[in-house]
Order: sequence, then structure tokens, then C-alpha cells
Amino acid sequence: MSIEARKAHDLTVSEALVAEAETLGLDITGAAEQGIALAIKAEKERRWKIENAEAIQASNDYVAKHGLPLAKYRMF
Repeated sequence: MSIEARKAHDLTVSEALVAEAETLGLDITGAAEQGIALAIKAEKERRWKIENAEAIQASNDYVAKHGLPLAKYRMF
């Protein structure tokens, strides 16, 4: 079993959010970690789309001009 290293970090969070999370019995640290992970994933996806926009456009242009490759073998 691998234990991921942790780093303590001070975060400033809305008092209202903390109070509501505590009322609901949520793990604030776990929720914050999940939120940060989702934000990282979304940013990586956004950057990937920008970095690969030219290739994506070229692929879309090819399909628009020639149709889907191997389309004759599709069963639907």
C-alpha cells in the first residue's frame, strides 16, 4: 500500500461554506482536495484543447471533406 505525501497549506475559505460543510458532516479537507483535483483536470483539458486545436481542426476538415474513415464498415 502506497501512502501519498501530504503538504500542509493554509487556505482561506468562506466562513459560511465551512459552517454549512460542518453542519452536513462533510470532510472539509477531503472536499477541498477533490475540488482542487477537479480544477487541475479542467485546466489540463483546456490547455490540451488549445495546444491541439490545429490537429483537431485538421481532422475535422478531413472528415468534412472525405467522410469518416472506414465508414462503409459501420453497422449503425
